Amino acid sequence: MPPWLEIIIRTLSAIIFLFIVTKILGKRQLSELSLFEYITGITIGNLAASLSIDLDGRWYQGVESLAVWTLVAIGIEYVTLKSKRLRNALDGRSTFIIRNGQILEENLGKERITVDELMEQLRYKNIFSLSDIDTAILEQNGTLNVLLKKENQPITPKMLGIKVEKELYPEVVISDGCIMEETLTGMGLSKKWLTSELQKRRLKEADIFLAQVTSSGSLYTDLYQDKIHPIHVNEGEKNLLYTLLNKCETDLALMHLSTKDPKAKKIYKQSAEQLRREIKNLKPFLK
Repeated sequence: MPPWLEIIIRTLSAIIFLFIVTKILGKRQLSELSLFEYITGITIGNLAASLSIDLDGRWYQGVESLAVWTLVAIGIEYVTLKSKRLRNALDGRSTFIIRNGQILEENLGKERITVDELMEQLRYKNIFSLSDIDTAILEQNGTLNVLLKKENQPITPKMLGIKVEKELYPEVVISDGCIMEETLTGMGLSKKWLTSELQKRRLKEADIFLAQVTSSGSLYTDLYQDKIHPIHVNEGEKNLLYTLLNKCETDLALMHLSTKDPKAKKIYKQSAEQLRREIKNLKPFLK
């Protein structure tokens, strides 16, 4: 077999093997990796690279080494789930950097963090004054979590005693022109409701690249052709228009009853009946 062909086959095999290993070990963000997981990732990557281009070595030895590292990593993950002591030894513990508003210089030294680095991490969190902080904890993955003093914490509806309605989780209901019927059903909505919302905007499914039901229950749409502007009508405006139309119909009916002119009486009656029919036709779009 030509060397170039063997390298291609080995590289593709290594990629497939790495993909399988990654799926087995699970997925974490880089900042969440423990020290051992970080070392394991580097080592497995190096072994896979060597397996791809080291034509002098025996390929199955590289596979054996990768398999051993994978099994050891899985074993340690399982043991750390069961043993807090081992978990603390491998992953470390969270460390208080600021407590009761006071910087713990000894802990800063243990974690080898300078004052400049501490201030930089605080600025990332939009905190510029140390006097605003009650507690700051350096987590096992190196993330700094901060608890502000009560007087500096953002005001929430709960603090004000205000009850708020539960919001919907925003979900995509149309993707690339296709309606996601399972998603609609899971949200307690129907395809008929979605079609009605699109008709109000004078849109078709094929016009839409992506549509999402927002947390407030309204429909957001993004179109293939951005020059097309969908019609967005505020719910309050629709209710107001419906109320005004009904008021007009009622006023015409009262005029019909109050006037003594036969000609005017006939006109008011016909106008009221015509407006009533129009309101009936518009009701699905306004209510």
